[in-house]
Amino acid sequence: MRRTAEPSRPTALAQRVAALDWAEIAGGLDELGCAPTAPLLAPEECRALSALWDDEARFRATIDMARHRYGRGRYRYFERPLPAAVAELREAFWPHLLPIAREWAARLGREAPWPDGLDAWLARCHAGGQTRSTPLLLRYGPGDWNALHRDLYGELVFPLQVVLGLDRPGDDYAGGEFLVVEQRARAQSHETSLFLGQGQAIVFTTRDRPVRSTRGWSAAPMRHGVSVLRSGERRTLGLVFHDAR
Repeated sequence: MRRTAEPSRPTALAQRVAALDWAEIAGGLDELGCAPTAPLLAPEECRALSALWDDEARFRATIDMARHRYGRGRYRYFERPLPAAVAELREAFWPHLLPIAREWAARLGREAPWPDGLDAWLARCHAGGQTRSTPLLLRYGPGDWNALHRDLYGELVFPLQVVLGLDRPGDDYAGGEFLVVEQRARAQSHETSLFLGQGQAIVFTTRDRPVRSTRGWSAAPMRHGVSVLRSGERRTLGLVFHDAR
């Protein structure tokens, strides 16, 4: 008699992500386009991720931000296969971000082309010519900063992404606040700044968020960046949910 395969059990990281207050996160995204989470990673897990920086074989590209006038500092895109913790975190966030993304698309009258599974979505990206992996490690030293930008790598875009802090603000570094700026119609821009704790995540919009207007819903353009680091070293893990051309 053939035995049926047992369903896979969620990983410890997936359980931690599932245990977050997703109603509060969704509310923060609706209000500001960004939302911090409770701590997800232990200090030793953060150190293990930071240590990957020195293993150049793990990465497909290193970007010097000053050279490209993106700010100052460096970041590295992971090559496939992704480190286990990086792959698990991206997979764990997907089912919780997906309903928010679909709701936002419905408000804005946009298509919601994202299937239930992350692998199916990435396969669609690859079929569309976006084949390069996008999870990345970022490293900032004194005087470094990241210009306001959007992580758009092609026509296929997932509207939410995640950054996780790997160092302790106030102890390992000073400055380096995470910034989100919303461009408001016929009004001054609205800025939000957040400190990113060690092991903590911030969920934020990739390009815009739905806002109520007199005619229903409209899309408010948004950009994100990092303020100048005054001292120390600030390292983060970025999780983007669409691949790049």
